[in-house]
Amino acid sequence: MDITQYLLANIYSAFSPIASTAAVCSVNGEIVACPQFLDILGPTMPIIFLAFVLIMIVSVWKIFSKAGQPGWASIIPIYNTVVMLQAVKKPIWWFILMFVPFVNIIIGLIVTHNLSKVFGKGVGFTLGLIFLPFIFYPILGFGSARYILASQNQSTPLNQM
Repeated sequence: MDITQYLLANIYSAFSPIASTAAVCSVNGEIVACPQFLDILGPTMPIIFLAFVLIMIVSVWKIFSKAGQPGWASIIPIYNTVVMLQAVKKPIWWFILMFVPFVNIIIGLIVTHNLSKVFGKGVGFTLGLIFLPFIFYPILGFGSARYILASQNQSTPLNQM
């Protein structure tokens, strides 16, 4: 049994409906019971995952609404990226860059930082959006942060008078 089968057996045994059921694994040709990694959390993990997904959908819905975009766009897979690019004032053709390996990471970081900027937040908030999104996206969506339009974001000499 290779490592992939071993890991799949562990995943199956961790999420099996009956906690005492163990998958059979083979280690160095010897048949052994696979360890139960998540006996207690196993059945609740899908519920926790669903809760995180719902928190993110509702938060992005609120963020889009604050940005003057349709909130329902947060649940449409490709369209939500296009709407996010519009909200952060980036060209829509950047969507194509999301398919280029390694470039997509840089574009994602830029878009996330610009999301922070259009709501008047800084680099620290950007790091929060990246590393703790399930906390910082709700703060952005449900908090007091206001969307700053492009005309307010860029100061011109006439605005300074």
